[in-house]
Amino acid sequence: MGKRILSMLAVSTLLFCSACSHQNSDIGAVDTTGSMPPANLTSPSSSVSQAGLPQTQGPAPGSEQDLVVNVGDRSFFATNKYDLSAEARATIEKQAQWLKQYPNVNVVIQGYCDERGTEEYNLALGEKRAVAVRNYLVALGVNASRLQTISYGKERPAVLGSNPQAWAQNRRAVLVVQ
Repeated sequence: MGKRILSMLAVSTLLFCSACSHQNSDIGAVDTTGSMPPANLTSPSSSVSQAGLPQTQGPAPGSEQDLVVNVGDRSFFATNKYDLSAEARATIEKQAQWLKQYPNVNVVIQGYCDERGTEEYNLALGEKRAVAVRNYLVALGVNASRLQTISYGKERPAVLGSNPQAWAQNRRAVLVVQ
């Protein structure tokens, strides 16, 4: 039993030392343990530390992932409403600042509803939600030509379920970078 543990320790040490001595061209290769390094290692937003270990620097500036991670891409609404709550306005204000920082980025504002109500009613309500977000972004100084709207009504729910928690997550407007 002791020899087996020592053998495993020796192999682990050897693998660790050999991994540290590899050049960056080995990034993306399968290591001897059978695991894959994170897929984003070859992206421009990552680097390799002096020890040869991957370091991610976050999403690419101006990307959809940047919007989602650093600002938030969605605003939520009350049942049968399209007026903006204080929380929604705060999110949209951050979105406006982000859009001003990246003037070449265009977005589509998608309006959604929960599963209740007719398809026609929800398509109209989803459009009113998307337009409410668009109008507030324009009022905050974002050029209207950069903003498109579309309604998906109750199609494409973010959360499946017929309960108040699911419905609350599905009553939303989402910015999608083009």
